[in-house]
Amino acid sequence: MAFSRAEAFAPATVANLGVGFDILGLALEGIGDRAIVDFRDDPGIAITDIHGDGGKLPRESEQNVASVSARAFLDHIGEKRGLNIQLFKGMPLASGLGSSAASAVVAVMALNKLVGEPFSREELLPFCLEGEALVSGYHADNVAPCLLGGIVLVAGITVDDIRPLPVPADFHLALATPDFPVPTNDARAILPADVPLKTLIHQTGKVAQLVDALHRSDLKALGAAMEDDHVIEPARVCLVPMLAEVREAAKRAGAVSVFIGGAGPTLCALCDNAATAEGVAAQMQQVYSKARMDSAARHTRVDLRGATALDIA
Repeated sequence: MAFSRAEAFAPATVANLGVGFDILGLALEGIGDRAIVDFRDDPGIAITDIHGDGGKLPRESEQNVASVSARAFLDHIGEKRGLNIQLFKGMPLASGLGSSAASAVVAVMALNKLVGEPFSREELLPFCLEGEALVSGYHADNVAPCLLGGIVLVAGITVDDIRPLPVPADFHLALATPDFPVPTNDARAILPADVPLKTLIHQTGKVAQLVDALHRSDLKALGAAMEDDHVIEPARVCLVPMLAEVREAAKRAGAVSVFIGGAGPTLCALCDNAATAEGVAAQMQQVYSKARMDSAARHTRVDLRGATALDIA
């Protein structure tokens, strides 16, 4: 059944999980983007409105990840009608929370609903990747968890390359995002072009330990692996204000570990219960407050559902 109008939600995400650069990601509960789409008589795709971006995102259809993903979908099905997209941003931009991936995914999810859901969730991945590629290239460490939910291992850009990983029952997160945007391209440009063999061995070993810890629901081992990053964090620490101070405060408040969310500057603290995560989030924010730096903080869990089509009243 096709609709005259459709709406969807796509969750924020955290990529890398410390040591798993470009190959690990998870979806966050309660944070994300919404989109409303409908067909129009005029050809082309129009971004009719974007809420919550402070006017920073492009309205031109060729430059917005939501419309680029939608275009890939429409071209694939041979749809000639024009499309309106309203986008509601529910997370700060350039924060390490997968903002571009959420925009790409939410537009495609809503559009799939609009035309009667001819594709499964997994089959929507290629269209979403077209939008994400506009900002950060063809990689699915944010798009895959946003679309599919949970914690995922991403070994490529096809569905066959993506594997769901177990989510421990006591896996909670505290997040703190300082008002200090870090564009993905800037965060990538600062990374080392070459990694010594000894460092590579260390890093791959820690990724293996992280995956093993998830399967055993061992948060202590998981946190240790997440923090033992010898490649990405050392390069990006200059882009993440007060990382050492926030990590120390979070651990004093009971966090298991603290790692950079995606490209940053969001810092993520792994905790073993909701009450601790709430207190850790407050302490992380207080570090920034004392430094007279604005920030947003919250506690959350892993979103197991991923992107969802919503009913319009």
